[in-house]
Amino acid sequence: MTTDVLQIELRKAERSRLQEVDFNHLPFGKHFSDHMFVADFVDGQWQNQMIVPFDNFSLSPALSSLHYGQSIFEGMKAFKNDAGEVMLFRPYANFERMNESARRMCMATLPEEVFMGGLEALLRVDADWVPDTPDSSLYVRPYMFATDTFLGVAPSKTYRFCIFTCPVGAYYSNPPKLKVETEFIRSAPGGVGYAKCAGNYGGSLYPTLLAQQQGYDQLIWTDAREHKYIEESGTMNIMFIIDGKLVTPATSDSILKGVTRDSILQIARNWGITVEERLVSIEEVISGIETGRLTEAFGAGTAVGSSPYSLIGYNGKDHMLPEFAPEDSFAARVRNYLSDLRTGKITDEFGWMHKIA
Repeated sequence: MTTDVLQIELRKAERSRLQEVDFNHLPFGKHFSDHMFVADFVDGQWQNQMIVPFDNFSLSPALSSLHYGQSIFEGMKAFKNDAGEVMLFRPYANFERMNESARRMCMATLPEEVFMGGLEALLRVDADWVPDTPDSSLYVRPYMFATDTFLGVAPSKTYRFCIFTCPVGAYYSNPPKLKVETEFIRSAPGGVGYAKCAGNYGGSLYPTLLAQQQGYDQLIWTDAREHKYIEESGTMNIMFIIDGKLVTPATSDSILKGVTRDSILQIARNWGITVEERLVSIEEVISGIETGRLTEAFGAGTAVGSSPYSLIGYNGKDHMLPEFAPEDSFAARVRNYLSDLRTGKITDEFGWMHKIA
């Protein structure tokens, strides 16, 4: 059968796995919903749009993405409001960024009707998978990979686009401990740091593992030239409250333009808080902690929202960050604001929420 409006073929799962999930205890990224959306780019156009049961792909050993890394993805979340409606947070921002990543990786771009049409159709089919328990949501993973089968370094002519979803709870149970990375790099000027491509994350695993072996949870990535300026933290953008101002590294071709980052900056400005997007040095941050000028450091990302940090390790010394009651810190205030916005408890004054009809 096909959907009446979008002409997407629908193959329903014979049996739902919904009853197998404890929605009161949701680990991140472990349970997958019943269906996924797939489309193929062949002969210069997107075709074969389908919603099918979540299952394995059959892939050639010569698949070009496995050899040459043409693979990109996005992450977003769906929520239920008090009326039981499924709401997406800023999906068009993710759509635009995915195409920016595709252009950088020399991949096919996605028309809006394929990205948004597939996304909406999938969420209608699996609407029951959107949790309504506190601090939970349906994580949505759109991604694309090259599907040519050849051994030769050149852009693929064919691609597969897929969207699947998984119900998730909180990402971190406790404020993470960070180590400033001064040897390895995440990205460099002229590179692909601003693209959400798989290789960025693969390259981060080893230095992150070394930090975890030293008792830290994640890294603060520094610039490739001098290891002097802060860029990101782990898989998130990073923010600070310094002298009462919200300070964050300015985006560049080595820093991802986070949707949550942009949202928090807009909220802060709306609240009358001074926002500075600029170079932020490690020395400024450490000095700010020691003098009390820096009162908060937190990560901003789709998976975590806004996540306060407990300490920053630099040059063999751990620098403890101030502790706040949940309602006192900016990070907590903005996290609660975003939670209320996404679940319809407050007015959507920014026009960010997208209802799945």
